[in-house]
Amino acid sequence: MNVKAAVVERYGPPEVVSVVDVPDPVAGKGQVLVRVHATTLNSGDARIRGFRLPRGFALPGRLALGLRRPRRAVLGVVYSGVVEAVGPGVGGVAVGDEVCGMTGARMGAHAELVAVRADRLCAKPAGVSHEQAAAILFGGSTARHFLRDLVGPGKRVLVNGASGAVGSAAVQLAHLAGSHVTAVCSDRNADLVRSLGAEEVVDHARHRVAELTGRYDVVLDTVGNLDRRSGRRLLAADGVLVLVAAGLADTVLARGDVRAGVSSEDPENFAWWLERMAAGELRAVVDRTLPLSEIVEAHRIVDSGRKVGNLVLVP
Repeated sequence: MNVKAAVVERYGPPEVVSVVDVPDPVAGKGQVLVRVHATTLNSGDARIRGFRLPRGFALPGRLALGLRRPRRAVLGVVYSGVVEAVGPGVGGVAVGDEVCGMTGARMGAHAELVAVRADRLCAKPAGVSHEQAAAILFGGSTARHFLRDLVGPGKRVLVNGASGAVGSAAVQLAHLAGSHVTAVCSDRNADLVRSLGAEEVVDHARHRVAELTGRYDVVLDTVGNLDRRSGRRLLAADGVLVLVAAGLADTVLARGDVRAGVSSEDPENFAWWLERMAAGELRAVVDRTLPLSEIVEAHRIVDSGRKVGNLVLVP
């Protein structure tokens, strides 16, 4: 039997991705097979496809990802769907369960079926759709990984790239915690980020974020146009700089008042967001939903840099 999957044949522009038939994945020991109802295409997927990695990661990236094409030809780390088969050694999960999660380095979610670790998935609440669940997992888990112990009542938080997948989640997270949020984004997205909880909005076309005069307890950069030096200038005493899109040097040297690196794919973070979405306290921001057959167009949208929130794919 075969299933449809979006395969990256080589590094390059969006056109290197095509939807083809591939053999059914099999649930191995400790895994379940999930029929994907929704996934997302994020900036990480697009960077791997085009091999546009953060500063300093080109050589390590080639070694880790593959020399001429990705070793994992099917990209995608986010899934929400229904369990179709259960592998050996798996308990507490049954065929027909609605689940969601992230696949980690194995990727493979841009397909009709994906085999995933049973201990890393999360039950999807009935009150949250597959599209909504998929849309919150990447940005929501990243935002909470970095911010959960930094935000709180009275904290002044600056979110650079506030209308993206991570940024839109970070604005909501900080606002829910009682922080005063300043959002940096394009003017066309100002109303959106205000609706998410931002009290101030800075138009990045008119003001360079590194030259802002405010001082913040937390500065979260999701764009990559701040580094340790420029970001620290924005910090209040005892403030913390979070570089989500850091280059190699800033990642290696991050310590003390600077945080960087890869966020964890913790099912507890997934559950936290899903519970609050089901309760109506938080929401997923979706730019648009496209069928998997339009994967090339989806990559073009992400490459344009104008994606708002999340781009959802439906196999």
